[in-house]
Amino acid sequence: MSNKILITGGTGSFGNQFLKKIINDEKYSEIRIFSRDEKKQYEMRKNYTSEKVNFFIGDVRDRDSIEEAMIDVDYVFHAAALKQVPSCEFFPIEAVKTNIIGANNVLDSALNNSIKKVVILSTDKAAYPINSMGMSKGLMEKVMIAKSKKINTNNTILCGTRYGNVMASRGSVIPLFIEQIKKNKSLTITEGSMTRFMMNLASAVDLVEYALENGKQGEIFVQKSPAVEIKVLAEALIDVYKSNSKIVEIGIRHGEKMHETLITKEEMLLSKDLGSYYKICPDARDLNYDKYFSSGIKNKIGNDYTSENTKRLDKKQMIDLLLTIPEIKNDIS
Repeated sequence: MSNKILITGGTGSFGNQFLKKIINDEKYSEIRIFSRDEKKQYEMRKNYTSEKVNFFIGDVRDRDSIEEAMIDVDYVFHAAALKQVPSCEFFPIEAVKTNIIGANNVLDSALNNSIKKVVILSTDKAAYPINSMGMSKGLMEKVMIAKSKKINTNNTILCGTRYGNVMASRGSVIPLFIEQIKKNKSLTITEGSMTRFMMNLASAVDLVEYALENGKQGEIFVQKSPAVEIKVLAEALIDVYKSNSKIVEIGIRHGEKMHETLITKEEMLLSKDLGSYYKICPDARDLNYDKYFSSGIKNKIGNDYTSENTKRLDKKQMIDLLLTIPEIKNDIS
């Protein structure tokens, strides 16, 4: 049986990679790309001429535009978001409108249209958030979990994924470094010992597909990923491009952490190790607090899962990972 899917924010890095992977998959009879960016939709239409692919202009802030795109859809992947930390710091209400209210619109529309499953895409910045982007994505997760508690598990299933930096995605640091290298400029890093999780787009798609196949009500899936120090990342790119660029530290920017967290210490109490993935299970307790005055979760809080305590890549390992990015492989060939 073939299914129809909808990708909100589908003109972004994830949407392009996901579409590339599934466009010839007979499981899917229609792939709907929903976004407000007509220029990117035009570019995608030129690249993907399959009759399976249909484009919808709309904004997740506008419930009516989502409703039209959601009709007769089986599965929804919610990737639409404001993702850049500095811009969300200066315009936090805009982050609220897109990342929280927009997600709420998508989830309500999915429930209204009896969608089989919705997978929301979140970020490591939602764990112990210190910036507007992370706070708004963290609240997006809370909205999904709260709604998942109120619906019949035999109908729509709401679940999610949370992942760290996707290499070479829009707004990430790697394209900036590459641009600086090509212009023979110095690479500007914030703090050399700062660490970030590293995963490629293919791994991000794999994680979302895993959630689609295995996700139950309110669950969030995290892929175990290595991390790298920013200075090591910069040095690896300089070596890959055989560049003479220098590295200059400019200091930590608005809303940045030294290390990112994918699973908090508190969430670890509710998490299951699935081998390549963690699954964060929703707290089963409800608003009847009287039942929990004398008992809670008895396990002791342990370690969180961060870019500081995960596997750390050295320069050679980072170079090998960089060479899995098609744009970089094409550049150096």
